[in-house]
Amino acid sequence: MATTSSGGEAAHPTADREIVIFRMIGAPRELVFEAFTRVRHLSRWWGPEGFTTTTRSFEFRVGGSWDFVMHGPDGTDYQEWITWREIVPSERIALLHGESRDDLNAFESVLTFETAGDETRIVMRTVFPTKELRDEAVEKYHAVEGGEQTLSNLAAYVAELTRDDTGRNEAAPKGRDS
Repeated sequence: MATTSSGGEAAHPTADREIVIFRMIGAPRELVFEAFTRVRHLSRWWGPEGFTTTTRSFEFRVGGSWDFVMHGPDGTDYQEWITWREIVPSERIALLHGESRDDLNAFESVLTFETAGDETRIVMRTVFPTKELRDEAVEKYHAVEGGEQTLSNLAAYVAELTRDDTGRNEAAPKGRDS
């Protein structure tokens, strides 16, 4: 796993507004992609350490959205909204992520899923509307650490699925997806 805040790419027009995080995950990319695109999986691993997620609505399709609340370990609730902009099965997801559908400070993320031998390399490239919003996300909300922890949670969850012979069927939680 490696993380960069893209500070050294002066020639790249969005370098001062982006965060790039990647991780190797020991599972086929189809399974990693599924864990990222099905609400029954997302609710089991999404978010930094200590956070839980309650989904209000979820429609994984271009133009669809995921309306959810992240519950912080200190009891703070964070309203979140993701709109799916591009989906290339098992390869790429582009999304817009904010507090609501009309959030003027929403950021764009592109996730790529690449086969690397028996593993999957997932890259999460996030571009904020301004350098100031990126810096605030890094300093106030610990976006780099939170992104690393989220991908670590994904890796641990997928490892759990691959250890289970029936994998995908037994991974669905019982009851609500919170």
